[in-house]
Amino acid sequence: MPVQVKICGITSPEDALLAAKAGASAVGLVFWPKSPRFVDRAMARRIVEALPTFIVRVGVFVDQSLDMMTRTSEDVGLDVIQLHGNEPPEMVACLPRRVLKAIKVDGELGDAALAPYEGAGILLDSGDAARPGGTGRTFDWRFAQQARARLPFLALAGGLTPENVAQAIKAVGPDAVDVSSGVEASPGKKDKAKIKAFMEAVRGAR
Repeated sequence: MPVQVKICGITSPEDALLAAKAGASAVGLVFWPKSPRFVDRAMARRIVEALPTFIVRVGVFVDQSLDMMTRTSEDVGLDVIQLHGNEPPEMVACLPRRVLKAIKVDGELGDAALAPYEGAGILLDSGDAARPGGTGRTFDWRFAQQARARLPFLALAGGLTPENVAQAIKAVGPDAVDVSSGVEASPGKKDKAKIKAFMEAVRGAR
């Protein structure tokens, strides 16, 4: 199966259509207010309404309430809820959509980190307390290689760019790659040429 591409941090219908036309499988809408890529529900609805039906709509949340995530997913029309904070494993079963759980990589990825989220897809990312994602930093892909065999669905993020994404795919063999800052002209504003170059690099990876 070809590697899927999620372009995250979409803040306008125009950028959403750029991603769709370039061949992205999914777009990510960030509902964490502290992010420079934050969108409110009204803008998120405009973005979703502009997208072709085959594009997966992912909502990104950071330690937000179950009620808020449920209401937002229903109001906006999300397909997937991405948990990008310190959400407990039991929250996965309570959410009304498919779940993608982000795990910040800072060393070995043992069963203690991954097993509690067996009911969700896993996204491996870099991050810190101030910025749970979208840092533009890579991490040691050897840790993702070690986890790959234990994960039925693995998405890879963290500092991916048109220049390194093919190498990342070859090294890890993920089901999907997730890019935000690597295809931007500025935080929250995507760059058409970078998106095109990123997609071409993914397609050319073997």
